[in-house]
Amino acid sequence: MPVRKPSTERQRRLGAELRKMREHVGLNIGEAAAMHRTDRTTVSNTESARSGVSSDRVRVWAANYSCPDAEYIDALAEMARERGAYWWDEYRDFVGASALDLAELEHHAVALRSVQITHMPGLLQHEDYVRAVFAEAVPPMASDDFERKLSFRLRRSGVLDRSPSPPACTFVIHEMALRLLFGGSRVLKAQLNHLLEQSEREQVEVRILPLEAGGFPGAVSSTLLACGPVAQLDTVQMDTPAGSLFQHAETHLANYRAVIDRLEERSLDQGRSRDFIREVARQL
Repeated sequence: MPVRKPSTERQRRLGAELRKMREHVGLNIGEAAAMHRTDRTTVSNTESARSGVSSDRVRVWAANYSCPDAEYIDALAEMARERGAYWWDEYRDFVGASALDLAELEHHAVALRSVQITHMPGLLQHEDYVRAVFAEAVPPMASDDFERKLSFRLRRSGVLDRSPSPPACTFVIHEMALRLLFGGSRVLKAQLNHLLEQSEREQVEVRILPLEAGGFPGAVSSTLLACGPVAQLDTVQMDTPAGSLFQHAETHLANYRAVIDRLEERSLDQGRSRDFIREVARQL
């Protein structure tokens, strides 16, 4: 396939999985190229996502590597089939690549497990709250940029209405995020009411981690675990000042799953979380 435009995080992930598959059987690029009856450049460009790959090629290469995991191969082949435009393509000239990659990650996830420390989860943010958060940007956003990024942030929540099967979502939200007065008490109260409404969705679970729960691992950053159709294709996303950071090494995945498990155990259940949110809203 020809060299394509800059790749997305998901396309790079597919290439990385093909590289891991090759490395697991101890082949270098030249040996793999000979096995596939192609050239080294094709293998290299495919693994680095500089060029695309068909689902048929994924299956042939997996067979050549003697990969025994049929579900994993099926999931990779499905990733290779993804073509066409998505809603976030409209924003390619207006938001950063990592924001686009996050929207893509959310769109394809089977389930989402989120831990938020200082902000409401992006998928559950009310418009006035988003405006208040963006108003704190340094340097300030230009008016047009502000409105485009606002539109992008709000459209991300459409994944909760995905048909036919929206992702199962668990949002662990620290009490601090419920009390930070972005936009003042009126805006925060509207946000808390919106959070309560969204928590009534069948596939959405909101869990509050109160201050009295004490310290916890990963306290310095918000974390999202996007679950793929098989565990090997899970991805961890973290917010940084420069944008999203994506990780999918097996050790990182295991560690972040353990952290999220621990925080879910320490958080309030659904019913008590709703009561907690109502009480914070009442105090405003």
